Amino acid sequence: MNELTQYTSAENYVIITLNNGKVNAISHEVIDSLNLLLDKAEQEKKVVILTGQPGVFSAGYDLKSVTTSAESALELVTKGSRLSHRMLSFPYPIIVACTGHAIAKGAFLLLSSDYRIGTEGDFKIGFNEVMIGMAMHNAGIQLAKGRLTPTYVNRSVNNAEMYSPENAVTAGFLDKVVPENHLLPTAIKIAKMFSKLNPKAHTATKLKVRETHLISLEEAIAEDIKEGLHPPTR
Repeated sequence: MNELTQYTSAENYVIITLNNGKVNAISHEVIDSLNLLLDKAEQEKKVVILTGQPGVFSAGYDLKSVTTSAESALELVTKGSRLSHRMLSFPYPIIVACTGHAIAKGAFLLLSSDYRIGTEGDFKIGFNEVMIGMAMHNAGIQLAKGRLTPTYVNRSVNNAEMYSPENAVTAGFLDKVVPENHLLPTAIKIAKMFSKLNPKAHTATKLKVRETHLISLEEAIAEDIKEGLHPPTR
């Protein structure tokens, strides 16, 4: 699509690659690009593989936008929360091939997809909001409650606990961990399996399973807009 994202289409799936600097920051431009590429994948009626650069899937929101002002932070986080809602209700399966660190919004993208594969290595996965002085937004809490193992919600949200890829499976951020050289081949294998699902049945079932979660997420987004957000403080 542009220098921030790359789009590769194959017979049964598409690969969307984040490519925004060393930490794959999630900026306004990245979210806009992701939405356009999701439109394209939906038109092609294909399974989506979302991935990053070696060593980092994404370290979260673009800090410049988040720290500029409360208004700037709210605008970007709201946009990101709506992206998560779209991903959770997307009519075709979304697989994340997590190439390394997944922190803050990077971790929330894991919770917004249908299947998550991580790579082995000394990587951190989790939420750092409380650690950097930012109260967790309502939409983030709902995403955590909806997808994380219950025991790990408080540890992840309140305590900003970070996990290795293996422990991230137990917590609920990932479904599977493989060696680095197996990451994309495994994601492609699963995408081909998912491409055999009946798309109408998949979408209808997904929306039934996630109905309460999606409604709660919509309400949380509205509550965040009403309350406003505060930039990180020390």
